[in-house]
Amino acid sequence: QVQLVESGGGLVQAGGSLRLSCAASSLTFSNRTMGWFRQSPGKDREFVATITWRGTSMHYAHSVLGRFTISRDNAKNTMYLQMNSLKPEDTAVYYCAADRVQFGSTVSIADFYEYWGQGTQVTVSS
Repeated sequence: QVQLVESGGGLVQAGGSLRLSCAASSLTFSNRTMGWFRQSPGKDREFVATITWRGTSMHYAHSVLGRFTISRDNAKNTMYLQMNSLKPEDTAVYYCAADRVQFGSTVSIADFYEYWGQGTQVTVSS
């Protein structure tokens, strides 16, 4: 059974940093585009960042561009999201997801992802 497990969330002051991790199991991780999404109370799930299977191409939401960095280590079946200069509006549950197809390009639409983690809470205080 495919599992994606996020970790690294927590409470941080505005301007601080966090690094999220997403560990994958029972999945051909190295062949899949991966993505990060987030959801705040009362809002739809929104795209944050995506990275291709080789890690050579990334795409970010405008709201996090220049502050967040997505990366992956295929040898460890793990993806990361380095979040710097955090703002209160970044507060959300962050989810990692794996593309439904293999060897695809960057994907920013949630419907194209097949596997999802349970989420990790990020809270940024002002």
